[in-house]
Amino acid sequence: MERQVAQMVRLIDDLLDLSRVSRGRIELKQERSDVASLIHGALEICGAAISGGGHSLELDLPAEALPISCDPPRLVQVICNLISNAAKYTPAGGIIAVSAQRRAGAVEISVRDTGIGIPPDMLHRVFDMFTQVAQSVERSQGGLGIGLTLVKRLVELHGGTVEARSAGPGLGSEFIVRLPEHSGAALPPRVAVLAETAPPVARRILVADDNRDAADSLAFMLRLGGHEVRIAYDGQEAIDLAEKFHPTLALVDIGMPRMNGYETARRLREKAYGEEMLLIALTGWGQPDDRNRSLAAGFDHHVVKPVDPSMLERLLAAQSRVSL
Repeated sequence: MERQVAQMVRLIDDLLDLSRVSRGRIELKQERSDVASLIHGALEICGAAISGGGHSLELDLPAEALPISCDPPRLVQVICNLISNAAKYTPAGGIIAVSAQRRAGAVEISVRDTGIGIPPDMLHRVFDMFTQVAQSVERSQGGLGIGLTLVKRLVELHGGTVEARSAGPGLGSEFIVRLPEHSGAALPPRVAVLAETAPPVARRILVADDNRDAADSLAFMLRLGGHEVRIAYDGQEAIDLAEKFHPTLALVDIGMPRMNGYETARRLREKAYGEEMLLIALTGWGQPDDRNRSLAAGFDHHVVKPVDPSMLERLLAAQSRVSL
């Protein structure tokens, strides 16, 4: 029970942080920090994931200081997420290697493992929301595929980049964070990274998806935005809920049991409340024929999974047909 509660708390914290970053409601308290101290701080927090998995830790840090301008708790969070991810997808007895170096005026932090690896076609997608490598399902210790998304957003807020590397399945992975080296100039005690954005128009939203984790997480994020949300886990349930809820917007998965997303959209459009409803198709299929079929079924937009929260927010902000 303690492990499950701790995992749930971490998932909720990650979702809250990701929502704040996406909505421009996060500030960085920047200060001069040494990378080695940040890495040691991360290992104090998530080192149990390495020892608990029976892994060996290889630490390679330079003798000289590597100063960067950062919000220390946020950078520790980034490093900890990468280490935990490496431990999660590395078989017992594997190696987790953490290193740092100065290269071309930047500081690089590397987290490398001997785990299950990443297929070449997934390397550019691992930082997308709710993405998990298909081959990792049997090894997963829980999670919704949001940790790496949060890593990318936080690193970018610090003016850096993060890159995933892997030679392929079974050949391990490496994540490299690159951050600007501290210039030596004085830093203000508090730096607002993004301006506060205007709150979106509150809506009645129906989320329909047979992937319960994805549906629940998407609904959670929408509720953080002030929307009233109902969840259905198949097409027929979506129709039944809509009859009582009268949503102004519906996010509908295409591949659902009992009634697929196309038929669900057609049925919703037949209702009086469905004529002005904004309908967004959620699907793993993104070819032109797939988009045309969605439009023919009555959808206004065709969104390929995993859903980018910032893109979804822009879609919602651009539409102002009906409010609560």
